[in-house]
Amino acid sequence: QVQLVESGGGSVQAGGSLRLSCAASGRTFSSYDMGWFRQPPGKEREFVAAISWFGGTTYYEDSVKGRFTISRDNAKNTVYLQMNSLKPEDTAVYYCVAKWGGIATTESEVHYWGQGTQVTVSS
Repeated sequence: QVQLVESGGGSVQAGGSLRLSCAASGRTFSSYDMGWFRQPPGKEREFVAAISWFGGTTYYEDSVKGRFTISRDNAKNTVYLQMNSLKPEDTAVYYCVAKWGGIATTESEVHYWGQGTQVTVSS
């Protein structure tokens, strides 16, 4: 089992920045590929970003490329999502996810979910 706890969400104006953190506990964190999904109001959950277990490879959804950066610190069992140049359309509940044996880009591939943290971007 892996437990994931997100933090760092909040409200920000368009153009601002937020940094989400996800603290993991349970089985060996460094063995898992990690990522972030989000669920905008009234929409389905969607892939945002992912990072390989060793941190050497990252993946991003097209709309966040160049604005968001995913990183991880295996010594701290933590994965981060730095979000810059935020837009109102980034408003969503953001979920930290974990998957063993490859990244997850669809909901069905995710092995573990966090409880989510709200990000609200006002225009």
